[in-house]
Amino acid sequence: MKNKACSQLKRFNFLFGETGAAYHEMYLKLGLSDSAISILYAILENGGMRPLQEICHYTGLSKQTINSALRKLEAEGILYLERAGTKSKNVCLTEKGKTLAEQTAGRVITAENEIFASWAQEDVEKYLELTEAYLLALKEKAKDL
Repeated sequence: MKNKACSQLKRFNFLFGETGAAYHEMYLKLGLSDSAISILYAILENGGMRPLQEICHYTGLSKQTINSALRKLEAEGILYLERAGTKSKNVCLTEKGKTLAEQTAGRVITAENEIFASWAQEDVEKYLELTEAYLLALKEKAKDL
């Protein structure tokens, strides 16, 4: 079978999947769906407001998933949408939303920051450099599919 994954790719896929599972477990413990906490994270990381189009790009979630989660969060009084021009909207946290985001996504951000802070700076830079190089190469390969 010529398309068999090499051992490094198998390890990469395992680690990628396990990383996603670790985040999912964190989100469950925090009492939110993956999509809801991803949206709160994107908004909190940007100071409490983020353009809707950026949320789609930042989270990697589909527009349908984001719209469904936004409607639910809006109905719960967590966030609201405001016009930002003729065709765009900003997603903003309410006071209740700011509190929830800090208690959930804020804790995830803190954990991530603590992990990076425990690594040597050159290791963080190398990790990010290699991750970006992989992403760019993958995007190029995707053009050929």
